[in-house]
Amino acid sequence: MKNKICIVLSFLLLFIMTGCGNNEAKNGVESTLSQTEEQTDQSTDYEQAGSGTEIQKSSEVVSEPEQESDMGTKTLVVYFSATGTTKLLAEYAAEILNADLYEIVPEDPYTEEDLAYYTNGRADQEQNDPSIRPGISGSVENMEEYNTIILGYPVWHGQAPRIISTFLENYDFSEKTIIPFCTSHSSGVGSSASNLHSLCSESVQWLDGERFASGTSRESIEEWLNSISISNWE
Repeated sequence: MKNKICIVLSFLLLFIMTGCGNNEAKNGVESTLSQTEEQTDQSTDYEQAGSGTEIQKSSEVVSEPEQESDMGTKTLVVYFSATGTTKLLAEYAAEILNADLYEIVPEDPYTEEDLAYYTNGRADQEQNDPSIRPGISGSVENMEEYNTIILGYPVWHGQAPRIISTFLENYDFSEKTIIPFCTSHSSGVGSSASNLHSLCSESVQWLDGERFASGTSRESIEEWLNSISISNWE
């Protein structure tokens, strides 16, 4: 009888131990699977975060050129300067507006003798003959990109040098805005600008010009430009 009881108890104990072992193994598998899934989820989140960062960087790179101002490509400061007076003021204007700068360079440079007043020198002869068109060395190759032209020149015998007429007749300024300024000891911009205006098509918007004396400061140029409607720079 005792032997039977021992056998039954042994089987019962074996059954209990087997069941516990299976549960532990099962729990171990479930724990391992849970850890693996958790690691997978974390890995996926990291990759998505990384992808998002890359996409954002790519978007920023593409959008940067669109945000840059194109003021410099729309406004051109053009000047002729035989002695350097007009050049300095044109450089001020280009710097203030962040605009491109173009110098009208004569094919045949002017000498001091050419510029001597009332000596019947070259400048005197040119100013006495409205039909003269001195040659220009070089050109503006991308004039179509600009919608506003700041035009600077000295006043010779009450008028713009004839080389300015050459410049205006060499390009199509249709639908553009031209803003003249001149440098002079005493003469105003007056008829020098109106005579130049007549060389352009009727579609050109020609604004009133301004005269500046030698030694005009950068601040004065900036004040003048600020007095002009901002729509001309857009």
